[in-house]
Amino acid sequence: MTARRLTMLSMLAGTALVVLPAFGKPDIRIIWNASASVPVGLYRIVPADRIEVMDLAVVMPPDELADFLDERGYLPRGVPLIKRVLALGGTTVCRPGSAVIAYGATYAEARVRDTRGRPLPVWQGCRRLGDGEAFFMNWDSPDSFDSRYFGPLPLSTVVGRAIPLWTDDDGAGRFEWRAPTLPSNQPQGD
Repeated sequence: MTARRLTMLSMLAGTALVVLPAFGKPDIRIIWNASASVPVGLYRIVPADRIEVMDLAVVMPPDELADFLDERGYLPRGVPLIKRVLALGGTTVCRPGSAVIAYGATYAEARVRDTRGRPLPVWQGCRRLGDGEAFFMNWDSPDSFDSRYFGPLPLSTVVGRAIPLWTDDDGAGRFEWRAPTLPSNQPQGD
């Protein structure tokens, strides 16, 4: 994208942010993701009327998890996570040791320590998720802090679905408009 085109796009976006509220209450919510757990970039948040496996969910962590994320410097309190939905109610997810297994396949390995050498929480066992629960995991990102460490969360923590608008899928600084951002290893279902 040329500098001129980027400048023009920025000016149009800025103008829209100023003018749109004059025509009523806009229902456009966007979020900038700076974490490498999912591609860095701009995402639109749409209502999560229905959540499906593979969706990018925008999750507001429960208080205890939010405190942990804030204390560790992973994410400030009040900022949501963007995580893939690996499994929903009725699916069995296991973590025997470090492997995270669902649908009979290993999706990720959990680390013992974070990148600063601090111990990570350990969620272990085998659990059939109940109705109203989800297992959130960015399995293509080995350093993602997700359900492999804190276990399943209630679906009530989902505040929306993230739709990629302008993202850097390969991490090379080449942002793409509405890139699909699909992980390499996709769940096949029970």
